[in-house]
Amino acid sequence: MNPLALNPSGLLNEFYISFWIPTAVLTAALLIKLPTIIRLWRDPLLRAVGGLLLLACAVFVFVTPSTIAWTNRVTGVPNISAPWCYSLLTAFCGSCLLLIIAWRNGLSERSAATRRAMRWVICAYSGVIVALWVLFALADAPLERLRDLDTYYATTPFMREEILLYLLAHSVACLITSRLIWNWVRTERLDAWLRWGLKLLGAGYVLNLIFDASKLTAVAARWFGGDLDWLSTDLAPPVAALSAILIAVGFILPHAGQYLHDRWRVRLAHHELRPLYLLMRTVSGDGVRFLLRATPELRLIRRETFIRDVLLQLARRIDVDLATRAYGAALELGNPPARARALASAVSILDAVARGRTPEPYDTAPGPDTTDLLQEIAAVSRALRHPDEIEAVHARAAVPAAESVPAHE
Repeated sequence: MNPLALNPSGLLNEFYISFWIPTAVLTAALLIKLPTIIRLWRDPLLRAVGGLLLLACAVFVFVTPSTIAWTNRVTGVPNISAPWCYSLLTAFCGSCLLLIIAWRNGLSERSAATRRAMRWVICAYSGVIVALWVLFALADAPLERLRDLDTYYATTPFMREEILLYLLAHSVACLITSRLIWNWVRTERLDAWLRWGLKLLGAGYVLNLIFDASKLTAVAARWFGGDLDWLSTDLAPPVAALSAILIAVGFILPHAGQYLHDRWRVRLAHHELRPLYLLMRTVSGDGVRFLLRATPELRLIRRETFIRDVLLQLARRIDVDLATRAYGAALELGNPPARARALASAVSILDAVARGRTPEPYDTAPGPDTTDLLQEIAAVSRALRHPDEIEAVHARAAVPAAESVPAHE
């Protein structure tokens, strides 16, 4: 018989997750949020997120067995880490509730019921923290336990009540928070990044409920003379670590995802303009000067401005009749209207470039209307990446002009 079947803790040890992993992920989340928190310090929601992540980091730093032993040794009080860690966890739970309530309802639109709920959460969880310290002061727990304190002292007066109190407070907070999150996920008009962040948060709080169920089951087994300590010492810790990772990523995703999406959109737009930019450089003989410290947004603006400036100079040489014929030819070749306009503009611009780099300095005649062209430079630049299509449109657009030439000529 497989010995792991008789000892589930042996199997769980194979999947142990160090508490320093969620600590690192939570710290990374805090560091990612920190510049925004500092820049927008007056925003209470951002301050709340920062405080929440800081509390989460503190929880996983202080529940690590090595840190528990250090805290007990420095203070000289055996197991004083218990009420300290329980207090941090309780404060974290209350902060989660407050943040979700404020985040969902908006601080500027808080109703009387929302303010009343937030006051209730603050009072209730502050009272729980005070009670934890009072119960520890009344309890007799002289033997230091680094990993199995919850089950070892499950039947000890006052420690029993303390353990049950923190687990119930944690369970209630996670249950309410996960319910609020999943209700929010089902609402409409959520940003995709926010929706996925909320889903990860919801999954993290569901895992927290599994953590609580494991702890409560192991403690209850001790009350009735059983031994399911492996649920508390081997199952609950990795579940808590995985939960913290999901919660940290859930908080990071809406901000970091949107930030990366915006950066990618700007860089993609800058890259898409490259063919038209290079073509305009052949007209002006110059280009945009590269600035090492320029932001992606500034580089995009400078490239767009350069292209439009050169196009305005080139507009006098654009053959409007050719552009019209090219548009019709592109439609005949099966292109949708937007694509046909881009191909026609590309044909007319290439024709203008081929006939001369710049307009004559004495030419003061008004040029064609370039409003649409200047607004569609991205589409035109994308069209320039397909020279075969441009050549097909140009050849078809040139047919009427060739056929119109008299035979005797």
